[in-house]
Amino acid sequence: MALTPDDVVTKQFQHVRFKDGFDPDEVDDFLDEIVIEWRKALEENAELKAKLAAYESGAAPAATEAPAAAVPAPAPAAEAAPVEAAPTGSATATAGIIELAQRLHDEHVAEGEAKRNQLISEAEAEVARIRTEAEAKQREETARLERERNTLEARITELRNFERDYRAQLRGYIEGQLRDLDEKSASTDSTPVSAIGL
Repeated sequence: MALTPDDVVTKQFQHVRFKDGFDPDEVDDFLDEIVIEWRKALEENAELKAKLAAYESGAAPAATEAPAAAVPAPAPAAEAAPVEAAPTGSATATAGIIELAQRLHDEHVAEGEAKRNQLISEAEAEVARIRTEAEAKQREETARLERERNTLEARITELRNFERDYRAQLRGYIEGQLRDLDEKSASTDSTPVSAIGL
């Protein structure tokens, strides 16, 4: 029986009582039919590709004679030819799968490298941003500390000047008091004791 896509679409499985789903044996049988038909299609495809390649290479007359000889051949011989063509189809299918896998691998590797490069560039940009912020903060902090130092140095100078002026004023005041005391004591020494009333 030739299996068509419509057969796959319209296939109805019988429900089994007391279970959900379909009869596993019936499903397996149907899948076996699909596999058989699919293998036939692959073999036919490989055979047609071989004929096309032979025709394109210039061996068209030999290819024309081969089908003529195949017509009178009995059925077992016709079945043997697709079996021999199967390895070519399998090799072609395997090569196609390998090529697809290689292409997918290359795409994934390229995608991974692009992602890696993107992550590296983002990390480098983040590092540059953090470094710039840290340098700006350092400059700002250094400027603030410099201003504080200048303010403190000015205050220290102001206090030293105040101390110097205060000492000078205090010395002047004390020296003035000592002078006044010396003058009073000198004037007291010249006055007789009897005049004081002692």
